[in-house]
Amino acid sequence: MTFVEGDATKLDFGLGSFDLACSLRALHHMARPELAVAELARVTRNRGRVFVVDQIAPVDPLSALELNAFERARDPSHARALADVDLRNLFEANGLVLLRSEYESEPRDLDSYLDLAGCEGEARDRAQTLVPPGYAAELGWYLLEKR
Repeated sequence: MTFVEGDATKLDFGLGSFDLACSLRALHHMARPELAVAELARVTRNRGRVFVVDQIAPVDPLSALELNAFERARDPSHARALADVDLRNLFEANGLVLLRSEYESEPRDLDSYLDLAGCEGEARDRAQTLVPPGYAAELGWYLLEKR
């Protein structure tokens, strides 16, 4: 296994270079996650696997706006968490067939979560006012096959 740093929306690998390509808790930090999913599909060989784990947003648009506003206040690198249906549409649009999915609610201690992002001062105060009631991160785990 080799780790390479690069731009997930412009991977420096040829078509079908990998048996397995993964994105772990990264898509919600990208302004254009659809480009990253397209790249994951491009660099995966036919019948290869793509594995994605990411925070998912509520289906309700207003709840999703609230979640994303909180996450951006906590961590400015957060772009937008997508709803499960949006992720599934991205996968399908790129020839990725869902083999298995699992969902997990990840309770988070607010102070520790803010500390993790280095959220301090006015930014911390703002994030605390925006935290959704009963906040817990919802994660989606997706195993896909490229066809």
